[in-house]
Amino acid sequence: MKRIVLSLVFCSAMLFSFAQSDRYAAAMQKNLALFDSAKTTADFQSLSDGFVRIGDAEKTLWQPYYYAALALSTAGWMGQVDKDENAGKMNTIIDKAESLATADADKSEILALRNMSATQQMMVDPQTRYMQYGQAAATALQTGMKLNPSNPRLYYLQGMSLFNTPPQFGGGKDKAKPVFEKAVALFNAEQPSGFSPRWGKQQATAQLALCQ
Repeated sequence: MKRIVLSLVFCSAMLFSFAQSDRYAAAMQKNLALFDSAKTTADFQSLSDGFVRIGDAEKTLWQPYYYAALALSTAGWMGQVDKDENAGKMNTIIDKAESLATADADKSEILALRNMSATQQMMVDPQTRYMQYGQAAATALQTGMKLNPSNPRLYYLQGMSLFNTPPQFGGGKDKAKPVFEKAVALFNAEQPSGFSPRWGKQQATAQLALCQ
């Protein structure tokens, strides 16, 4: 009888786990699809809130918080939000993702978000903020590349930094081109699974064309 009860408990737990997994997958797929239709700052802020709710419900998965921060990053470049306030919200969410990620490859993805957050804060006033936020952005990239040298999003972001840096300060198209080439090559070789990040290939390819 004891074995039968234990078996029933185990089966019930497995069924609940599968159902929970199905709900999670459906919620993530629905929200990820909204990235394509979101147009306004409010759209991306609402999308971020949706991902946070998924993360808070699941409690153990870093991906919902990753996409919540990514949505806020997109909102931050739309010019209709306070970039410092937006980055502060991003960093709070990134902290949650970072606390849940265990694999080096996953941590490298989160460091890409750190770079994006610091870059937005730097761009409020590049001349006075470079030493603090510019260095933080660069450190995030370097650390991420050490954790996963094959992460194409990190090279895309590095290429963007070089592309937008004047040649007299060590940047420009010529410096950015080989970095974008590496990013595109890594994107072509990438085989993401599940809800792992996979954005950036289209952007990197477009930026490489601008360097020709």
